[in-house]
Amino acid sequence: MINEEENILLKQGKMLPVMEHFYTLQGEGAHTGKAAYFIRLGGCDVGCHWCDVKESWDPNLHPLMNTEEIAETAASFCKTIVLTGGEPLMWNLEILTNRLKELGCEIHIETSGAYEMSGTLDWITLSPKKTGLPKPAIYAKANELKMIIFNNSDFKFAEEQAAKVSENCVLYLQSEWSKRDEIYPKITDFILANPRWQASVQTHKYLNIP
Repeated sequence: MINEEENILLKQGKMLPVMEHFYTLQGEGAHTGKAAYFIRLGGCDVGCHWCDVKESWDPNLHPLMNTEEIAETAASFCKTIVLTGGEPLMWNLEILTNRLKELGCEIHIETSGAYEMSGTLDWITLSPKKTGLPKPAIYAKANELKMIIFNNSDFKFAEEQAAKVSENCVLYLQSEWSKRDEIYPKITDFILANPRWQASVQTHKYLNIP
């Protein structure tokens, strides 16, 4: 469990619960195929029943790491950094992102938008969930909207969320992985009828990389 001193450092953003960090290729969305260093932060209470990293939900299960040290490690591999989770916006990202910017990095984030934004971010992938809707301010800042399709009602939800982002935001539909054989034909038909949308595929799972 996190003690009182660690909790203070956590709130300040000087330490963060890091589930894992690794160098790989971005597998999804507009930057698919690009080398990137991922920092996966523990902690999420949005509660998607189909989440493929449920082990990230409890921040107490993941070690607290010195924020500047993890930034320096990440930047030594690559200048494209992806903050993911869990839900990374649960935490104060100011110190982490400031240090990454000092090291010449471009910072991407993958978020449900359910928490207030913090830090300096260059690319925001907004992936709204019905169980914890985004804060209103993040819609205008999102660079890409990634909607996960699990059942037919998710197409309506996707359109509702797309109505809230800027006209420059790239719109993606991505099947929940376990239902891909069923869902991608539906996504294809939907995009052909609504060509402002694009398909996103989890290419890293086909490549068998993190």
